[in-house]
Amino acid sequence: MTNTLFDIYTPLILWTGLGILLFRFIPKALPRWLGRALYWVGVPIEILALARQTNFSGNWGLAPLVTLVALTLGLGLSCLCWQLLRSPALPKPNQSWFNRSRQGSFILAAMLGNTGFVGLAIAPYLIQSDSLNVAVFYSIAHNLFGPYVFGVLVASYFGRSHSEHRWWLNLRDLLIMPCLWTFILGYFTKSIEFPHFIESGLEASIGVVSCGAFLLIGIRLAQISGWKSFRMALIPSSLRVAIVPGLIAIGTTLLGIGGDPCLALVLMSGMPSAFMGLILAEEYDLDRELIASSIFLSTVMLLLMIPLWLFLFGSHRRFF
Repeated sequence: MTNTLFDIYTPLILWTGLGILLFRFIPKALPRWLGRALYWVGVPIEILALARQTNFSGNWGLAPLVTLVALTLGLGLSCLCWQLLRSPALPKPNQSWFNRSRQGSFILAAMLGNTGFVGLAIAPYLIQSDSLNVAVFYSIAHNLFGPYVFGVLVASYFGRSHSEHRWWLNLRDLLIMPCLWTFILGYFTKSIEFPHFIESGLEASIGVVSCGAFLLIGIRLAQISGWKSFRMALIPSSLRVAIVPGLIAIGTTLLGIGGDPCLALVLMSGMPSAFMGLILAEEYDLDRELIASSIFLSTVMLLLMIPLWLFLFGSHRRFF
């Protein structure tokens, strides 16, 4: 397990740290272009590679169901915590802390996880290849139902009244999502042998995309200006990284799911708060600082939770 954690934390810390250091010296447009390159090219190619090399003969259909359960838990628990925070028995800094825009960001930070850039970046290091399909399907289902269904509904509900969205625009965004189509391509070309240089490129893409994703995370973390929101961000971050995956772990264990499939579901349900939350906050005029602070806190908390999940559910527990 020690070697596994070293393999994960070394690129994560090095590339994230490099992103933080380079933030002041890079063009302002670079993070946006890097993010778009990862979204439209990098992560889709990684999905293609993972779809071609993973085995889909098992009970992979459970992953989308668990994804919906995790999203619902994040939504329900965050709403419950928000109501508890507004309890008359608890001290409040001032009433403006509890406006609708902050509540919308609070829910988004707890509900949406970064299953693409972060989840698929670390999954190959932690999960056996025959169980990677669970992580891939979880990421696909989360990207389908998380931002574009749950996320848009929450953001539009808590956003200002002049914010508009149309169902056909959401459907269009869903249909043109590149990860969906590269997954389909990878699944239906598993039996086709590509030329060696293409196969090698697909295999190498996993590491390249991981480094690029961690670099982008570092750049975005360096841009956080909402330090005063950390106290409020601690709750959705804890829900996102610890409470929801803990409940998923209990549920899957009770269903008799163990080993790497269980580890994959727990890990993917406990990824840090998603950058997509910031995009929705900009679009619907929600609290940007709260989501940015949640991204930072949940990313740090993930480093603390990975050893626990490995110890409880990973095949690496035999080293203890």
